[in-house]
Amino acid sequence: MRTLKLVFVICVWFLFIIESCLCRFVVENISLKVASPESLKDTYKCALANFGIPRYGGTLTGVVRYRKANPEACTELNNDISFKPKKPGGLPVFLLADRGGCFFSKKAWNAQNAGADAILVESDSDKLITMEKPEDPAATYLQKLTISSVLITQSLGTSIKKSLENNDLVLVTLDWTEALPHPDERVEYAFWTNSNDECGPKCDTQLNFVKTFKHVAKMLEQQGHAKFTPHYITWYCPEDYKSSDRCKSQCINHGRYCAPDPEEDFSKGYTGKEVVVQNLIQACFYKVASEDGKPWFWWDYVTDFSNRCQMKEKKFNIECAYEVIATFGVDIAKINECVGNIEEDTENAVLKAEQDAQIGDGTRGDVTMQPTLVINNKQYRGRLDNKAVLKAICSGFKENTEPALCLSNEIEANECLIDNGGCWIDKVANITACKDTFRGKVCECPVVNGVKFVGDGYTHCEASTALRCEVKNGGCWEGTNDGRNYTACIDGQTKGCTCPPGFKGDGVSICEDIDECKEKSACQCSKCKCKNTWGSYECSCAANLFYLKEHDICISTKDVNTRGGGWGFGWVIFVLIAIGVVGYIFYKYRVRRYMDLEIRAIMAQYMPLDNEAEVPITRSHGEI
Repeated sequence: MRTLKLVFVICVWFLFIIESCLCRFVVENISLKVASPESLKDTYKCALANFGIPRYGGTLTGVVRYRKANPEACTELNNDISFKPKKPGGLPVFLLADRGGCFFSKKAWNAQNAGADAILVESDSDKLITMEKPEDPAATYLQKLTISSVLITQSLGTSIKKSLENNDLVLVTLDWTEALPHPDERVEYAFWTNSNDECGPKCDTQLNFVKTFKHVAKMLEQQGHAKFTPHYITWYCPEDYKSSDRCKSQCINHGRYCAPDPEEDFSKGYTGKEVVVQNLIQACFYKVASEDGKPWFWWDYVTDFSNRCQMKEKKFNIECAYEVIATFGVDIAKINECVGNIEEDTENAVLKAEQDAQIGDGTRGDVTMQPTLVINNKQYRGRLDNKAVLKAICSGFKENTEPALCLSNEIEANECLIDNGGCWIDKVANITACKDTFRGKVCECPVVNGVKFVGDGYTHCEASTALRCEVKNGGCWEGTNDGRNYTACIDGQTKGCTCPPGFKGDGVSICEDIDECKEKSACQCSKCKCKNTWGSYECSCAANLFYLKEHDICISTKDVNTRGGGWGFGWVIFVLIAIGVVGYIFYKYRVRRYMDLEIRAIMAQYMPLDNEAEVPITRSHGEI
């Protein structure tokens, strides 16, 4: 019976029909890098398990241990060996286990309880498969399983065991950084689910995920970071059984779209047909809400429907669904048009598109079970844990385009906080080239206040424009005193720092005031008085004297008699006027006359002037 159920879940829709199905299932792989011993140093492929919490976008390095006394890890390991690091800060420990003896998830559970951080299950061949969780209601530990689990090839497992027998340190790194594509700044993801709420732990898992993840999902979509699409799995009824009562009770549109009986008992409870109808209504709700520009309403509708229209309360029907739809203001007429007539022998456009979407394309395999999460056209592997799913979505963004939510401390570690990530930093200006991304960090010269810094990002970055002084003063010295402000950063100069006039120093950390009075570089006249100021100086004279800075002299502010000697201010003015008059006369009668003669001499070469006689023209013989 278990085999029939498994076939039913994966490839058929009726428990009493065993029909072959060519399902294209893609194994999702990540890289396993062996750092030691030298003989195994290389990169290998390993297959992700469909349980536990994978570390999408990150890496995990640890040492491998193998227990010969319990090679399949099907019994508790606590009494055999502790897989916890021997001391705080030690490397994580990975358990190597043989395939067989029990469920894959049971091996992982035993390893997790022993303190291991990951489990490597050795396959019985070099062909990799996806380790699935069991369809066993008794396996309640599945929701507590967080350990990273991968399947490795038999040849790699055998080589690791030989190295461990030689007491070699086997150090490996599991790398999820490229597990999902990350081509651009928007992530597209889809969730294959079901309106059924009476299918046990599987239904509970997907409903709980919708309820708890909707806040994050709505925020990502409303801010334009992500595009979400819900999907619903349906099967078609084989042609030979379309007229059977069981087919009619499980399908709509004359056997085209079917779902399994919720209780797997055709004699009681709700039918698969009712499940298909609710699936269709939810798909149509998303379609109409999307056309209204509010696709995120789907999360609220599914949550409210699961709360108000439960099967156990006998409210899983169209009437209850429409009551919930009315609360969102979505046009019910459009939904009715989308649903169409479920009794007609015709195709439904929405469900037909759903069946087409189940078929894999490119790197994505066929969707054969639910719930299934697809991110950037790659199937997510692991538990539907909110944090784990968010990490997977965040790993789908191109570096430097992740929303702030993905860079929070709860989601990823900021590598720029440790030694600035090994990137360039200007500690004075507090400018760094280290940029935190979900997968780690990048060293890239920054743009600050519109100023682009250029360089390799690791050892050197410098401002590339004349605006660099606007960014932390270009990293140069700057000081203010007595209401005056001076800077060693020069606009138009792309690099370097120079102390302004009146200061001396390196221009970066210090510029000291120059005392022009002590250095005798100012106020040198006999009656001058010098006073040093910050960055400059002031000169003054005794009473009734005026300091003329251009000439560095003190002059009287009123006339002085000849007996008193000296130069009176009026006399100075008279001398200056006299010099101007003499200069003008010189220009008028000397320079002007010289220029006139030169001009006349030039013009005389081209035309006769009034004061010159005409020169007779002599003709040669024979000319008329």
